[in-house]
Amino acid sequence: MTKKDIVKTISEKIDMTQLQTKEIVQHTFDAIMESLAQKGRVELRNFGVFIAKKRAARTARNPKTEETVHVPEKIVVTFKPGKKMEQLVSDMDPSVLDDGHASEQVSPPLSESIGYVSDAAPQDSPSGDSVGDSYA
Repeated sequence: MTKKDIVKTISEKIDMTQLQTKEIVQHTFDAIMESLAQKGRVELRNFGVFIAKKRAARTARNPKTEETVHVPEKIVVTFKPGKKMEQLVSDMDPSVLDDGHASEQVSPPLSESIGYVSDAAPQDSPSGDSVGDSYA
């Protein structure tokens, strides 16, 4: 699924134009990236947690030349899926996987699978961020 697919799916569900939805989706992604860059952690309840971690410097070997090279320390982003995402993935039909990549099929709608409730009162997350939508 691409960002374009996400925009199309959401715009159909919330009755907004794809252009309006694209702007919202992009602002959402930007907010996640900015928060991760500033705080090092973004927790999206029932979805997962993005964490910036230091990867230590190491020595590696170039497989073509067999030359040993130094790989410097760097910061990488890791993702730990939430319990509901792990459950959905573990219950998926393995036949949709082709050479390790999932096809574009998604069924049933994710909102039904995880019990999405869009008109719920805001909640506070353990990290102190306000969460506008909740999950049943």
